[in-house]
Amino acid sequence: MATSTPPSKPPQKPTYAAAHFALELDGQDEVGMFRSIEGGGIKAEVLTYQHGNTHERWHQLGKPKFEDIKLQVGMAMSHPFYQWIKAFIEKQPIRKSGAIVAADFHYKERARREFKEALIREIVFPKLDGSDKSAAYMTIGLAVEEIVFKPGEGKDVKTGNYNSQKLWTSCNFRFKLDGFESACSRVSKVDSFTLKQEIAEYNHGDKFRGTVKCPTRIEFPQISFYVPEADADPFFTHFTKRGVNGEVPGRLNGEIQTFDSEGHNLFTLSFIGADIANVQPDKSDASTEEVKLVKIDLYTEAMTFEYLAHEVE
Repeated sequence: MATSTPPSKPPQKPTYAAAHFALELDGQDEVGMFRSIEGGGIKAEVLTYQHGNTHERWHQLGKPKFEDIKLQVGMAMSHPFYQWIKAFIEKQPIRKSGAIVAADFHYKERARREFKEALIREIVFPKLDGSDKSAAYMTIGLAVEEIVFKPGEGKDVKTGNYNSQKLWTSCNFRFKLDGFESACSRVSKVDSFTLKQEIAEYNHGDKFRGTVKCPTRIEFPQISFYVPEADADPFFTHFTKRGVNGEVPGRLNGEIQTFDSEGHNLFTLSFIGADIANVQPDKSDASTEEVKLVKIDLYTEAMTFEYLAHEVE
């Protein structure tokens, strides 16, 4: 009696640990490696409706929603990526399509997440601290109109300037403010701050189930920095004239410069139309031996961004 052979199971794809992540933009090969990614999922709202006079309820999926993608990047991206950041900060939003590539430990492509019509929604600049030698990373939030998940093709992922990922450390910075050059020579810290752009969503119906996302205004944050109390007198004097007495000494301009360990410029973030909104001394405590600092808050009306690392690559 013949016995039937059970059907063979198709081979399972091997699992992997995603150790490296790369970004593609506008059909270019990898424009850089980044530290981490979150978001970028797809979901749909569940609609509930009731028919006639019955108690039954039916469910149906509504329009798809594509979550924002958040990238944590250092200095391992290419020049086009930082030009995208520059355009965003200077109120010239640009749409880009591309892909997030997940690679294994051997830099082989294992998965792709392709997106379309991405706009930068926000940029989070990290805290800068003269006593902190750890690597610094920006967080970039992208609003996208479509995401497609695809398996990787197993090709090699170009690492580009991945070795420069940790070139930017929290302690390598210089803070400048026009008219306060001497007082800013010992700025010890700059708090993290976020630039945000409101994204308007437009649904035009017909057969298009997705949502069109349009850029609106950009919100420029306050910048908070710290100086020793011994250097704070010029800031108290200025704020007394401007904020207390109502005089108009004029708007302030300044910049934050960042450097690598060898002193080469990485990027410069300039702020325009700024003024002091708060001067706040640290808590006084007789039991501490730490240097007494004064926190100073600046509002800003505009910013510019210049990526300089490519000049020394």
